Amino acid sequence: MPRLTLCLIAALAAAPVLADKGPDPVPVPPSGVIGISNNAMLGPDFWIKQSAQPGRVLLDASEITAQNANLFKADPSMHDLRALPAQIDRAMVTGWISDLSQYPTRKLYDAKGQAVPDSLRGQLAAALALDAVPAQQPARYGMVVQRAALRTFPTDTRVFTSTDDTDIDRFQESAEFPGTPVLIAHASRDGRWLFVVSPRYAAWTHRENVAEGAAAEVLSYAGRRPHRVITGGTVRSVFTPEQPAVSQLQLDMGIALPVLSDLPADQPVNGQSPYTSYVVDLPIRQADGKLAFSPALIQRIADTQDDYLPLTEANILRQAFKFLGERYGWGHDYDGRDCSGFVSDVYRSLGVEMPRNTSKQATSPGFTHQAFSDKDSHDARMQAAMALNVGDLVYIPGHVMMVVGKLNGAPYVIHDTSGIAYRDGRGGMRRVKLNEVSVTPLLPLMYDDTHSYVDRMTSIVHVRP
Repeated sequence: MPRLTLCLIAALAAAPVLADKGPDPVPVPPSGVIGISNNAMLGPDFWIKQSAQPGRVLLDASEITAQNANLFKADPSMHDLRALPAQIDRAMVTGWISDLSQYPTRKLYDAKGQAVPDSLRGQLAAALALDAVPAQQPARYGMVVQRAALRTFPTDTRVFTSTDDTDIDRFQESAEFPGTPVLIAHASRDGRWLFVVSPRYAAWTHRENVAEGAAAEVLSYAGRRPHRVITGGTVRSVFTPEQPAVSQLQLDMGIALPVLSDLPADQPVNGQSPYTSYVVDLPIRQADGKLAFSPALIQRIADTQDDYLPLTEANILRQAFKFLGERYGWGHDYDGRDCSGFVSDVYRSLGVEMPRNTSKQATSPGFTHQAFSDKDSHDARMQAAMALNVGDLVYIPGHVMMVVGKLNGAPYVIHDTSGIAYRDGRGGMRRVKLNEVSVTPLLPLMYDDTHSYVDRMTSIVHVRP
């Protein structure tokens, strides 16, 4: 399983977006983010107005279903849990774990800036308990019951490759959300951690994040109807002291939850009338670790819909801007998301499945993409950049940006980035830390002191015909 790649610090040149034509430098606003001339540009309506056909459906529901099915067949980074064998052999399990649980080669530091002792490597290797993986085992299934961090190793130890940056925990991989089905492949030496395989990732998570259940009930949950789709950035279930397991549970964009529509409307749910809420069926973990379900309330005023939103440019923009200003969270850390998590969560609310990592998204055979290599000229790259459409995804090594439209003919993007850098118009490079979902122009972005983002593009993915 490939590791997450760092959403690199974005770099932004001080000239207007057609920088290589050599116009005069533009004024830099107090924020340091050039190209943003008014606050209206920080909202979806501004960009929707730039679109010629914002409400046109790019792919209908049946086309999205077919695309998702093809993704799971064609992309080896995705896992079709229904297609896994009834018996899981040792080679499959150890292969998953060995692909993921690779100790970093760079020197590591703890949260206090102290060097991590070399003994940690051996401790974590022992914790994997690879010698305990049986030759054959029945496939066991479970369901994530709360927002669950997925880790490289079975440990909460946070490690960093810099003494002054404790945002990028090198053992943090991703996160999965309530209702996600998983294969339970293995347990750590101390039994406190499970190695699980979800539809788009395989990693370690705390045992209490997963409830074990029969394959049929686990795998059928996502297909139950009617359902409510979380279309806000995050929504929380209604507080309830009667059932703490489903009280104020964080539900992230794109989660689909079955609705219990046949309950008596005049009977309380968890001590509260349901008439102002939707009653959804949430998974819970019983004391014995087994899966059960409990009704929970989602307020009707919360940002949810009765199905995935139509895939239109307007909806892509509305959904993306719901994360504007959210703190960058490497590997879905800080209850947030990173660059690839941001774009995949947006598209999931529109019914579109995506791989988790930038490297896999950029090359996935499940999508139409335009790949670039060192053989592609600057002019060819510029031509591709100028042809970008709303919702297109632009990849450079370790980072992805989503196109929001064009202004004065040049493309702008929204992306979850740790920072930007740009030339100050006098030959110098100015760097601005952002650490959030931000809007910037694309063409002036600089990858390093000598290369622009356009010249380092590896791929453009078109999530449309």
